Formats: sequence, C-alpha cells, structure tokens
Amino acid sequence: MLNSRDKIWQIKDDSPSASWLAGKVGISKILASLLINRNISSLDSAKSFLSPRLGALRDPFLLKDMDRAVELIADFILKKKRITIYGDYDADGLTAISLLVDFFSRLDTPVSFYIPHRLKEGYSLNERAIREIARGNTGLIITVDCGIKSQSEISLAKKLGMEVIVTDHHQLPAGFVPICPTINPLRPDSSFPFRELSGVGLAFYLAIAIRSNLREGGFFKSKAEPDLRSYLDLVAIGTVADIVPLIEENRILVKSGLSVLINSQRPGIKALSRVSGIKKDQMITADDIAFKLAPRLNAMGRLESATGAVHLLTTDNEKEASLIATQMDSLNSQRQVIENRIVSESRERIESMEGLEGRRTIVLFDPGWHRGVVGIVASKIVEEYYRPTLILTVEGDLLRGSGRSIDGFDLYQALSDLGDLLKQFGGHDHAAGISLESKKAGAFCERFEDLAMKRIDPEDMTPKIEVDAKIGLESINPRTLKEIEMLPPFGNKNPEPIFWAGPLKVVSSRVVGKDHLKLKVKEKGITFDCIGFGKGAFYPLEGKSVDILFHIGANTWQGIESIQLVIVDLRLS
Repeated sequence: MLNSRDKIWQIKDDSPSASWLAGKVGISKILASLLINRNISSLDSAKSFLSPRLGALRDPFLLKDMDRAVELIADFILKKKRITIYGDYDADGLTAISLLVDFFSRLDTPVSFYIPHRLKEGYSLNERAIREIARGNTGLIITVDCGIKSQSEISLAKKLGMEVIVTDHHQLPAGFVPICPTINPLRPDSSFPFRELSGVGLAFYLAIAIRSNLREGGFFKSKAEPDLRSYLDLVAIGTVADIVPLIEENRILVKSGLSVLINSQRPGIKALSRVSGIKKDQMITADDIAFKLAPRLNAMGRLESATGAVHLLTTDNEKEASLIATQMDSLNSQRQVIENRIVSESRERIESMEGLEGRRTIVLFDPGWHRGVVGIVASKIVEEYYRPTLILTVEGDLLRGSGRSIDGFDLYQALSDLGDLLKQFGGHDHAAGISLESKKAGAFCERFEDLAMKRIDPEDMTPKIEVDAKIGLESINPRTLKEIEMLPPFGNKNPEPIFWAGPLKVVSSRVVGKDHLKLKVKEKGITFDCIGFGKGAFYPLEGKSVDILFHIGANTWQGIESIQLVIVDLRLS
C-alpha cells in the first residue's frame, strides 16, 4: 500500500514574470507566483480572479441552441403548458432540477420533475420513464446533467408528442448529431468560451436566458421578476460537488454562491446544514460542501430514490425540511458503513493479487457490493494504490459500476477504445460509469490492462504532490495569510497552495486527538506551530530535522488568531 513516503514532491518553476505581475496588481511576489502557477498570468485575468464579479459572467446565448431552447420554453410558459425537468440523481443533477422547478413555479408554469432510480433504471433517459412522463400530460422535457447520449429515448418522446431540450455537460458521443435543442458547452459549434460548466451551472444559464427573453417580451410588466441571485446557493453546492474546475465562470458562481449560502432562506439548506454539523451563521466553505452537504444529498440517490432531495431543496415547510434532512443524515451513515465494508473487502483482494506491482489497473467485482457506493470505493482505492480502478457489482448477467483514474490516463477515452466490449459507458477523463456482460469480463480486464500498459509509464504510477514554492519561515506573516485568503474557493484547477520549508528543527512534537501530529518547528530563530491530521505515526520527532509540505492557515484559540502550518507531507531532512 502507498504511504506518504512514496509520493514525489514536484516543485513548480519560479516564473520570471512574477515580479512584473506583483508590481502591476499591487500584490506580493508569493501571491503573483501562486496566480501564475494557476495559469493566471495577465493583468486582466489576475484582477478578475482576485475580484470575481457576477457582472463578468458571459452571455448565455453564446451557448449553441440556447436561443432555440429559450424560444420553445417561453412559448410553454406563455401558454401555461406543463414542463417536466428530467435530471440525474447526484448533487449536481439534484440542485439543477431544484433550481428549474423553483424557477418555473415562480413563473406560474406547471412543472414536475423525474429522477431515475439509480439501481432500477440507471443513469439518464429510459423508455419506461419517457412513457410515464407522456401519460402525465407533459408537453416538454428539459434534461439537466444528462441526455447527451439518449438519442433513441429523445426520438421516442417526440413520437409520443413531446418536445425535448437537452442540457448536459458530459462528453459528446462519437459522431454526435443533435436531434433536438442541445445545450452543451463541449459542442464544437458552441461559441461559449468556457467549456467546463457543471450541470447546475448550465441550468442557471438557462434561467438567465429565459428571464432575459421574457423581460424583452414584457412578461414582467404585471409580475415580479425572479431574483436569480437567490439560486446561487444551489449553484455553489452542485458545482463544488461535481468537482468541475473552480476557475472562470465556475469560480464566479461558487464564490458568489458561498455568500448566498450562509444566509440561505431555504428551509432545506438550513436543515441540511444543521444535521451536517455546520453552525448557524458559520461561513460555509467549498470543503463544507464537498465533505458535509454534498455527501448527504448524494446518499439519498445512492441508497434509494433521490426525489426527497428535490423536495428538501424546494420546500417552504421547515418541518418537512427537518424530517428529510434527518433521513438524509441517517442514509449517509448507512452509506459510510456499506462503503467501509466494500473498501475493506477490496483491499483484501488487492493485497492477495499476484504481481500487483507490475499491474497498471485494478478491476474488482462482487455480487454483494452495492452499486450506489462503488464510485466512492473506486476513489478510495485509487488514492491508496494509484492505479485506474473499476469497482463493479454483479447483477444477473451484467457487471455494473464505476471507475476512477489517475492523472495522465483518460478513463473515458480508454472506455471508448474498448466500447465493443461494453453495453454502456459515460463520464469524464477521471471518472466514468460502465456496464458490460459478465461473459466479457475476462476479455475486458485483459484489454483494459494492455491498454493501460501502453499509456501509463512506470513513473506515472507514483502520485505527485505539486508544490507551489519553497519558502523560509521568515516569509510567512499576516500579509501572506491575508493574500492566500483571496484565493478560495479551492478545488479542481485551483488547489489550496502547498509550500515547502526545510530543513526545520523540531522543537516539540506530540499526538493530539485520534491520530494528529502537533509540532513546533524552528528556522533562523522563527518558530511556528504545525498540525498534521492523521500523521501521528511520525511521532516522536523532537530534536530531528525535517522538511515539510504545508498549507498556511489561521488557528483561533481562546479568541486569539495565529498562523498555523497545516502539514500535507513530511520527511526527515
């Protein structure tokens, strides 16, 4: 099993333009270097990154087919004809559904929603669902976070007399030809310059465009306009949960959304925050979304029907919200128990494999594994063994499940190349879902491994920690902390800065809490307190010389705030 000592510390080059950018923007050279490390090197891009504004969001009509979609939707709104929102069962899809259901409700438009059951129906549109929706007197289906591959289901909906609009941000299938208005930033014929919106981000852009169209037509002369800023709490949750890059549009949406989230008026978000352990009036961070709110939203769809999540996010009833949030919290606890069991069983199988060190991939399947949690298990196995991993469950003659990948190995492309062996697949470069016939499992495992052997070099099998800069302790001061606090929300493509310092003398060390390492380190007469979560195995270190990778953070104790170094990795010098 991998441990911290196996990781490669990879320091980024010191950019010669950092001094120039620092002078132009009026920031320190350290902050300028951090921006350049995140591909923000021009004066305009640096200013917009450090001061993200909703006014800088790009025109939604740059998205291909947005105009066609809005014209069609506006006609349904004016005629008060029923619209059904069809979405995915994860946090991105659930927030997107909730946003549009609430939005259309405020426009007095008949609206309903449909979420397929993860285990009974699977991902995206399906024939049974289309027929059920048709029986409900719906004239228009709008998909969110799904539908890009559902050509036959879209054709069926049209045959049954319904219109369809697809909004999706997943990869387009080979030879894609749209058969209905299809809004996807990945379309090669789209003029929208940012390609990595989340599903809920697309739903928000759709709402902006619809409101603009209705405003021009005089719709709001006798009706109040919906305040779209009130939806940014939902947008922030779904965007962070889907792990899309937190840059450009996504950064603006999440940064603004976090401000809305702390004062959210939604009873559901208040109740969800409460059961997640987030205190009232506490500033909510992207980490709070990723590790507290989103897992509870996702738990509902992983273990049973996800419809309750939309009721939670759209209800005005505090009692109903509290009941659903409590149920979510319970399901999340169940999910953790199931997940831990599968992770443990997976580890046992992996450790008993012959020739594991020479293998590039891990593929495991078992009829006793719950399909709703195998994606999380795959993520944990990749963290430990650093190989593209597929965790599947056996359902009759089929294997179904999820995969996760490592940097440099495009999982979606690999599955595309093996498409002749698969019944279904979809996803991104780092995460995907698949199904295949059990009889083809052997051939798939062999070809998947062969393909990985060709595309993954041995040095790619060791995880790397990207280090922003090597600095001395004398460079760390309140201004450094204040400038770093301008960089959140942290996430994909905007990671929390990691610094390297050393050699440092360890003045004291102890273990606190369950397994956390507390250090005091010293360099040139300057000392700092450090905390290493889950790193108690390094104790004791008094008197030793160490190099550390760390984040710079604030620690408040008895009302006094001080700078604390949060250890990412540690080595004896």
